[in-house]
Amino acid sequence: METYLKHVTIRWSDLDPNFHVRHSVYYDWGAYVRMCYLNETGLTPQLLLQHHLGPILFREEAIFKKEIHFNDVIQVNLQMRSATASGDRWNLQHELKNENGTLHAIINIDGAWMDTSTRKLTAPPEKFLEQFLAIPKTETFLLL
Repeated sequence: METYLKHVTIRWSDLDPNFHVRHSVYYDWGAYVRMCYLNETGLTPQLLLQHHLGPILFREEAIFKKEIHFNDVIQVNLQMRSATASGDRWNLQHELKNENGTLHAIINIDGAWMDTSTRKLTAPPEKFLEQFLAIPKTETFLLL
């Protein structure tokens, strides 16, 4: 898979008092796109629940480049910046661009998988690993 992205249309409720998208909405879009990817590749919430597996975030950072306004349409992509060979830890990135390709923001995420029954970090089962590591890669992707 070369590119994975979703389109979002800016709603009135996404805006702050300055009439541009409020900062927390960017993180919501990133979470939405990540979960859509997992679900569409078979790593559904039900399957994660069965295997007591959940993604956790250590860090989430947004770099704001250009304002986004009401009724704009934005493309939010998903790319993997790095991952361990076992897939237990990973770094993801989202780029938010308009339909003309103008970059509006970048979201960087450092995360891992957690066993939800023991509440400890874990490597995902082998059958999860292939789909997860199939996330499109950045040009500077690094296998750790």
